[in-house]
Amino acid sequence: MSLERDWQNFINENIEERTIFTYIQGLEEVISNFKPRTMTEKRRLSLAKQNLREVKRFARKMQNEVQMLHEKLSILEENITGDE
Repeated sequence: MSLERDWQNFINENIEERTIFTYIQGLEEVISNFKPRTMTEKRRLSLAKQNLREVKRFARKMQNEVQMLHEKLSILEENITGDE
């Protein structure tokens, strides 16, 4: 099993539908397939999982903020076109 090959296959799938959550899911799958052999590897893997959870949390926040900004922009555009 080549992680590089698996990762490239994942990246090449659904090119049009890729979002940050697609990348996060791919990383989660790669990390979940690792089997640590030492305590050091186990700690590093645990830290990587924790960091990925934080990335997912921040990505959700950013997505919500972008959605809110899109809504505000559309309201502003409606007001501008309504005034003209």
